[in-house]
Amino acid sequence: MITYLLCFILFLVGLYGVLTRKNLIKIIIGLSVMEYSLYLFLTLIGYIEGGAAPIIDPSKPAGLVVDPLPQAFVLTAIVIGLATTALLLAIAIRLYKKYNTFDIDKINTLKG
Repeated sequence: MITYLLCFILFLVGLYGVLTRKNLIKIIIGLSVMEYSLYLFLTLIGYIEGGAAPIIDPSKPAGLVVDPLPQAFVLTAIVIGLATTALLLAIAIRLYKKYNTFDIDKINTLKG
């Protein structure tokens, strides 16, 4: 139960970084922290105390096994998260080249 609470706290730390910062790079880092907390949460959902790897072997009876589906979702989410982070960083670099700042307030006041 404490691990779920820690995942929620980690998510709130990332959300705080997204909502309170004006620097684009810090906002992207906050989004990444939020993503990692969700990856941890999804991995914890599939975990079973004392569970074995979900390998089917006809000679051994099936006991408690860990659910592999959340782990597969996490692997897919990591790839998608990496792509979105790379896209956000590319957009931030383009904005920096155009406006010479990462500050959102300054970008909003500039024209061009």
